[in-house]
Amino acid sequence: MASLEVRRSPPRSRRQLEVRSPRRDKYSVLLPTYNERENLPLIVWLLVKSFSESGINYEIIIIDDGSPDGTRDVAEQLEKIYGSDRILLKPREKKLGLGTAYIHGMKHATGNYVIIMDADLSHHPKFIPEFIRKQKEGNFDIVSGTRYKGNGGVYGWDLKRKIISDGVLLSCPGWSLLGSSDPPILASWDYSRGANFLTQILLRPGASDLTGSFRLYRKEVLEKLMEKCVSKGYVFQMEMIVRARQLNYTIGEVPISFVDRVYGESKLGGNEIVSFLKGLLTLFATT
Repeated sequence: MASLEVRRSPPRSRRQLEVRSPRRDKYSVLLPTYNERENLPLIVWLLVKSFSESGINYEIIIIDDGSPDGTRDVAEQLEKIYGSDRILLKPREKKLGLGTAYIHGMKHATGNYVIIMDADLSHHPKFIPEFIRKQKEGNFDIVSGTRYKGNGGVYGWDLKRKIISDGVLLSCPGWSLLGSSDPPILASWDYSRGANFLTQILLRPGASDLTGSFRLYRKEVLEKLMEKCVSKGYVFQMEMIVRARQLNYTIGEVPISFVDRVYGESKLGGNEIVSFLKGLLTLFATT
């Protein structure tokens, strides 16, 4: 009697089981852009690579705010290369603010989870599978990338940007160095953690990285938060976490490495700094 040979497929790794199992889930990535012609092809390629290797269902929504450098033309080419089912270009005629860009993108999102991130290569897509695993493990409403826990960190920033990112510590020694493009002892100072500590005291956000812009949301949670938020610029990120705390949404965190942009110029200028200060004071007074 001939023996029967039973062939079994090789066991899948824990990583594959954790990430590949939620087939019914779809993740919509919102990518606001302004003058990101050089960065956009790279970040899209990295996103497609990460999602494809992890077996994650996804779409990437590019919201370009009338970039004069040809970002929209590049986005149109990417849409043709990867297909309109994966890359959706939803441009606006002019720069209207980061918060409203997310609101605009949400109108076109078909996923039940939404990921927001920067298009300038500051946020590496390799962390997205970790975000998804974290969300599944704790059933969190929000998962936020943090630069201030575990092995998270910030690389390549000058003093001004560290301070605007993490809160403003007006009383800290060395404030006058803000006018210097390359403070001589910047490497030995940790202003970002000190400023972030002050922000934690004022706003009690329930998250270690209040101004981070690399997050995963349940879609219905993000929609609710957008209804509550009134900020339009960079303060939008900060207000989202504060409002999430008010509404008792759960927040998980994943340590990330934030690297300053490779191409192009930072969008943080004097107007953004003033807006950030006003927003911080407004949130402190109203929450």
